[in-house]
Amino acid sequence: GWAGQPGVALEPFDFEGTHLVPIELSAADVQNYYEGFSNDTIWPLYHDVIAAPTYKRAWWDAYVRVNRRFAAAAADVAAENGTVWVQDYQLQLVPKMLRELRPDLTIGYFHHIPFPAYGLYAQLPWRKQVLEGLLGADVIGFQRVADAGNFARAVRRQLRYDTKASGISVPDGEGGTRVALAKAFPISIDAESYIELAQRPDIQQRAREIREGLGNPRKILLGVDRLDYTKGIRHRLKAWGELLEDGRATVEDATLVQVASPSRERVEAYVQLRDEIEMMVGRINGDHDTMGHTAIRYLHQSYPREEMVALFLAADVMLVTALRDGMNLVAKEYVASRIDNRGVLVLSEFAGAADEMGSALLINPHDIGGLKDTIIRAIDMPAAEQGRRMRALRRRVRDHDVEDWSREFLEALSAFHGRTSSAPAAVAARAASVDEEAGS
Repeated sequence: GWAGQPGVALEPFDFEGTHLVPIELSAADVQNYYEGFSNDTIWPLYHDVIAAPTYKRAWWDAYVRVNRRFAAAAADVAAENGTVWVQDYQLQLVPKMLRELRPDLTIGYFHHIPFPAYGLYAQLPWRKQVLEGLLGADVIGFQRVADAGNFARAVRRQLRYDTKASGISVPDGEGGTRVALAKAFPISIDAESYIELAQRPDIQQRAREIREGLGNPRKILLGVDRLDYTKGIRHRLKAWGELLEDGRATVEDATLVQVASPSRERVEAYVQLRDEIEMMVGRINGDHDTMGHTAIRYLHQSYPREEMVALFLAADVMLVTALRDGMNLVAKEYVASRIDNRGVLVLSEFAGAADEMGSALLINPHDIGGLKDTIIRAIDMPAAEQGRRMRALRRRVRDHDVEDWSREFLEALSAFHGRTSSAPAAVAARAASVDEEAGS
């Protein structure tokens, strides 16, 4: 993985039983490969062009160069006939590059964000190269069945390869073909860790302190997101502001806590988004706050997991209003933390989690009127209905946790080539930074 900041050269080291091989990126790499192509080209394109993607050849060249660096590093350390699991959109070219360097390897790739419909994907000037890069993997995993279908459709349209069910016939370079598997493997969380935190008396006390600090409103609404245009924060604030303006809600009765953790602060679209959101918060609070109560408690900060679980316990309604999201693990974290089987999850149908969490109140965040009605329904939901819905949601999250997700993927990877299910993941390649971990 990336060392975490530009210009840092670290030697490989062991941490909690894992051998880590840092990859050095220069300041120019971070600007062009990471902030540029990864987050100002691929990210907006793959999230339904909510913001306009920027296409720059210099960014693409940097993306190719850094992907090659990761592939070479993985090739150097992977065991003979080993397994490499590549993670996410920053490394879409690595599977093919790695296969060319080490044809003995079994290669998996997991795509954590959405894969767009063909009509959008086709905009990408390097669309064929990216598809060919991903098809270097034996198993290509996606969050949703629809994402896997979009990928297969792009392959048929651009590369003219045969696809059948989840299998894609890929030329092997020697006149034959091999089959790559493209399938949904929805990711999850370590549910037990959230349950254990929620059971701690100090965290439960902290939840009570949060309520008291907000003036003990009857209901607390909560949003937790990276500050990102895909998360629907503006839609959420608009709906809440209108409910207050209409008189259907009051600040004495309910408060919205919005945690918006800093993200990609050197990308212009994110700078503009922060300005817009903070202007909305200021206007709504200015119109509706009293000396003892606030409409929106806005927190542009990151918090440790303990504080987040306290917030989850304090919140009566969790608002997940993403305009497009690969999964959205915050929805699952909230559910796992509600050991009292209370609370209401309002969940966008455009988040991957909606496929699994049908007992949430599902909404279209673009329908502000419908969102307002659902927020009121959540605020007024009887305890019995809360309990019924939350128990169903918690069963799903506990029965399908992150260990199940990784096991299912690795079993597919090994079974695909007739190996035993105990085949280890010798190497996991990932380009990650702090803001990528802060909110899926």
